[in-house]
Amino acid sequence: MLKNILKGIKSYNKAFTIISQLKLWRYLIAPILIAILILAIIIIPIWTLYSISKGLLNFWHSEIANTAFFEVSHYIEIIIFFIIGKIFYRHLAMAILSPIMSPISLKIETHLYGETHEHIKISFMKSLWRGIRINTRNFIREMLITFLLLLISMIPYIGIVSVFLLFILHAYYTGFSNMDPTLERHFNYRESIRFVKKNRGIAIGNGIIFLLCLFIPIIGLIIVYPISFIAASLVTLEVIDTTLEKENVIR
Repeated sequence: MLKNILKGIKSYNKAFTIISQLKLWRYLIAPILIAILILAIIIIPIWTLYSISKGLLNFWHSEIANTAFFEVSHYIEIIIFFIIGKIFYRHLAMAILSPIMSPISLKIETHLYGETHEHIKISFMKSLWRGIRINTRNFIREMLITFLLLLISMIPYIGIVSVFLLFILHAYYTGFSNMDPTLERHFNYRESIRFVKKNRGIAIGNGIIFLLCLFIPIIGLIIVYPISFIAASLVTLEVIDTTLEKENVIR
């Protein structure tokens, strides 16, 4: 597991190298612009829901209510809305960007491995539908586990562990989404899920750098998508190629 996590992290160095070699920067303009557009669109409903929630909390609050409890509730509300918004944005962006990033992954694969890999032919709409399907599945699972961990985080001492698990959880599902546009050419829906589960360390390693990049204001949130995707594509293709070589040796 640790070895694969490190492999997922190190793939970011290779990503910048392959971007320079293949001059991929011009292909990343569209994904970056779409990521900005999606961010602008979802900020409005998320902020509206937060304002409504805040208004209801203010209405409930009175002179009799415990001020300290009210303040704590307010900060918990901010944290919850931030987490929901971030997870929703991430999965929505990856679902929409999936068919756009897939050809970039194919370009990288052809450059590194030629025509040695067999591909599943997939159209733009099929790729979009698959991206929506995968990311909807992951969003629901990630949200359910997130709320469970948030509840556990309120337990003294044990709560510290849940914060770490929450970070790993988000990293895993982030890496999962980044790997899928490459996996769709080689595996069907269920096979891809099994592949990621088997190589969950790689997904976590990819997601760790992704989440750390989010601490860079605005720029990190926008640029991180194409960079992390290319890193995930490189390491995923490496695992696929190694697997194919082993199968050929056995045969």
